[in-house]
Amino acid sequence: MTAALKSVIPAAERCPSYYSATLNEETNYPRLQGRISVDIAIIGGGFTGVASAVELAERGYKVAIVEAHKIGWGATGRNGGQVTGSLSGDEAMRKQMRDSLGDEVDDFIWHLRWRGHEIIKGRVEKYGIRCDLKHGHLHAAMKASHLDELRASHAEAQRRGMGDDVTLLDRDGMRAHLGSELYLGALKNTRNMHLHPLNLCIGEAKAAASLGALIFEHSEVLEIVHGEAPAVITAEGRIDAKQVLLAGDVYHKLEAKQLKGKIFPAMGGIVTTAPLGELAKQINPLDLAVYDCRFVLDYYRLTADGRLLFGGGANYSGRDSRDIAGELRPCIERTFPQLKGVPIEFQWSCAMGIVMNRIPQLGKLSGNVWYCQGYSGHGIATTHIMGEIMANAMHGDLTQFDTFAACKHIKVPLGDIFGNPMLAAGMWYYQLLEKLR
Repeated sequence: MTAALKSVIPAAERCPSYYSATLNEETNYPRLQGRISVDIAIIGGGFTGVASAVELAERGYKVAIVEAHKIGWGATGRNGGQVTGSLSGDEAMRKQMRDSLGDEVDDFIWHLRWRGHEIIKGRVEKYGIRCDLKHGHLHAAMKASHLDELRASHAEAQRRGMGDDVTLLDRDGMRAHLGSELYLGALKNTRNMHLHPLNLCIGEAKAAASLGALIFEHSEVLEIVHGEAPAVITAEGRIDAKQVLLAGDVYHKLEAKQLKGKIFPAMGGIVTTAPLGELAKQINPLDLAVYDCRFVLDYYRLTADGRLLFGGGANYSGRDSRDIAGELRPCIERTFPQLKGVPIEFQWSCAMGIVMNRIPQLGKLSGNVWYCQGYSGHGIATTHIMGEIMANAMHGDLTQFDTFAACKHIKVPLGDIFGNPMLAAGMWYYQLLEKLR
């Protein structure tokens, strides 16, 4: 780690990532102690919880967020930083939601693809959040079948009025965008964005606090009290509320009777190189985010200070890799041979909450206790969409919530034992399909 990037926080407080080393400001919210009362208590200080809190506080609700670690501690503050219109599980959504939405299902899903972008961009502008927000993304093809898929996506975007935002690139066009010979072409999308996710989340939490939200860190919830007067209980405190939202994704063990076996951790690895200097402009002159078309893909972008942030693969055993840099260096050097031997200064893992059918899980645990989880690796935009949907539902508008809550999900018996092996087998199957398509 360079002297300029020496983290200002103890290593144990946050994952030692590039993001935690480049915070605009560290959070210092108190531990929950004693008893308080609010309208809505939110469990989890990641994007789902914080985005919901902003939505609710803007509508005048008294909100409290309770986080077991630090705001943005989990996948929210460790991901690839790409805000794209891709929805994990869109085909499953289309099949299940057609019964309730009929012919409007395609329009519903298309709107979802871009709603998160609108929320994030608007919130960054409204509250002056500094999170290195930039536009531009490439969905890159590595084989002819990938190009066919991109052509179909391009045609759909044009039909939907996004012609000014998307461009289909061939191999020659790619040379002007990336210093790599790996790809046959790409779909360039200027509506998609990339950013510093941890700074975004901390900025949104600060916005919620400015609206009167109470935020508590290092306050693990031990129990949710149900009934007419719900509450959340920690080791040192209690929050009485009219409603409770459980927004902890894959990081908690609460409400196991209803939620166990519905969501499983997959570990993704990310690295960041040393600053590349002029090489940064050579490999990515237009400063675009990139991911490829494979089922198990590589994704990368440049940071604000000219490093390559690169992620790829996924460990579906639920266990961390011991050498993320060793696993990803060959992928970096295959993509950009000019970076052979480049120093890697940060490496970290990210636990993604994977749902078997990839549809986000929204529901109620009791009359006034809600939950929202499961973005399957597409969390930045989707969490903000779900935050809006959950705020609407708790405000009384159940329209979109009911559409998601009606979706059927697989619940794996003895989930901790069988869930991750099932995910691993499923991804082996998809990787086999990848070789055949």
